[in-house]
Amino acid sequence: MSRQATPQPRTGDGRLPFSFGQFIVKVHGRCNLACRYCYLYEGPDRTWRDRPAAAAPAVLDRTAHRIAEHAAAHGLRDLALVLHGGEPLLAGAGRLAAFADRVRALTPDGCTVHTTVQTNATLLTDARVATLARHGIRIGISLDGGRPAHNSRRTDHAGRPSWPAASRGARLLADRHPDAYAGILTVVDPDTDPVEMYESLLELHPPALDLLLPHGNWTTPPPGLPLTGPGRPTPYGDWLTTVFDRWWHTGRRETRIRLFEECIALLLGLPGATESLGLDPVDAIVIETDGAIEQVDSLKSAYDTAAATGLDVFHHTFDDALRHPGIAARRAGADALAAACRACPLLTVCGGGHYAHRYRAENGFANPSVYCADLERLVRHIAARLSDATAGERR
Repeated sequence: MSRQATPQPRTGDGRLPFSFGQFIVKVHGRCNLACRYCYLYEGPDRTWRDRPAAAAPAVLDRTAHRIAEHAAAHGLRDLALVLHGGEPLLAGAGRLAAFADRVRALTPDGCTVHTTVQTNATLLTDARVATLARHGIRIGISLDGGRPAHNSRRTDHAGRPSWPAASRGARLLADRHPDAYAGILTVVDPDTDPVEMYESLLELHPPALDLLLPHGNWTTPPPGLPLTGPGRPTPYGDWLTTVFDRWWHTGRRETRIRLFEECIALLLGLPGATESLGLDPVDAIVIETDGAIEQVDSLKSAYDTAAATGLDVFHHTFDDALRHPGIAARRAGADALAAACRACPLLTVCGGGHYAHRYRAENGFANPSVYCADLERLVRHIAARLSDATAGERR
């Protein structure tokens, strides 16, 4: 159900003073894998069941027009187009390429469209990668690690392992199409050896790594995370700090790790651009296979319909979505955070953590992150390493 929109301030020419910069388009709403931990298909949200498997041509065309309309209205010089799913390659590489071309053709001159597709890599072939690369689409892949044992929970619907096909796809991308390789996304598993995991991913030669905390909250805690007790353990923070030290002390940049680079930037007083840290507002919006405009998918880990707005591309603009109270709340910065977060000395770096990780059934999202202690462990560790490096430069 749509909630009443909250009035938002406007500029002198009537425009809203902010915009979306990242458009996540669900070109296909089903997946060829059945990962046992998937928050999207195994979590509390069930909205995907009533949606078409693939976005119809009319949905994609209307979405392209809405993106171009938003770019023109806000004078955007750059925007990110993310082709997502499910598994987007189920729609076919040609269809993804045609949609990306359509968005570029409609956006105003002077606006650059940066397009990526996020895939589990099992459907990557030389021909498909070549098609995507030819149309300026970079490819990000999702893996649990760089070895078969790391991916034991990523199986197809018949229970067969996905690793043989996924590893072929990843190596094809690294070896034959490195310019189209955007990087690897991995969800942190504290039961794995952090250095082994990191080095296994390096074997796939990713230009960048995204290390993501599993989506959990105070009502449905992440695996292995104790929420109470004195001297609360920080298994996720410990895992991340171990990887950070391995990455930091190498003496050369083997790959980019966005979480670490953003934390360093925030500690140095620079802008941050990750959903997991900092106070900068999230500028992403999702378009589902039926044309529904939704908030980011991570909210679906909280409760059923948590990401819904009641809006769609056929009847609403993206400015209508900017006025939605759920999206407006995420743009309120420190004012939207729990009192404990506002009083925390790490506020400008941590930013309260990922919005979805603050959820508690009794009071919504007005809480610190369920990973609060782990984030503090990581931020203070990185701050200490920066301090050591700065002291060494002064000597």
